[in-house]
Amino acid sequence: MSGKAKVKTNAIRILDSHKIEHEVYTYDTKDGVIDGQGVAAKLNQNPNQVFKTLVTQGKSKEYYVFVVPVAGELDFKKAEKATGEKKIEMIPMKDLLKVSGYIHGGCSCIGMKKQFKTYIDKSALDFDSFMFSGGKIGVQIKMKAEALKDIIPVEFVDLKKNYD
Repeated sequence: MSGKAKVKTNAIRILDSHKIEHEVYTYDTKDGVIDGQGVAAKLNQNPNQVFKTLVTQGKSKEYYVFVVPVAGELDFKKAEKATGEKKIEMIPMKDLLKVSGYIHGGCSCIGMKKQFKTYIDKSALDFDSFMFSGGKIGVQIKMKAEALKDIIPVEFVDLKKNYD
């Protein structure tokens, strides 16, 4: 069963405590499909409106969070330009829980162990709302992208890889 639900995660508690309007959606994970495109399909959402959260590390050893549409890929050159880093790489999956407090497939840009500078692809602003992980596999949050500025340090920049 997929749809709107009453679930509480750190990310949802933070939104609630700041009284930020949002909707929570859940989806069945028994089939093992937890990738972004699969989640968008399960929730009958536009894959350009459903975003994934990526945790990276720069050459400086600083961590950065990038939030991009599940239908696309992070352009590392654009990420480096946005942060001023010479090189940015994905952190090893084995380090994700230790660094962010989240596991792969349930990583949210809200409620990490430590709040890292967050960059969201500017295409999120093209929609009334966008969707991202609620901080647990099987949970998604839908809200206005601009509202994130009230709770996390976020910049909206061009991050998607272009294939033209």
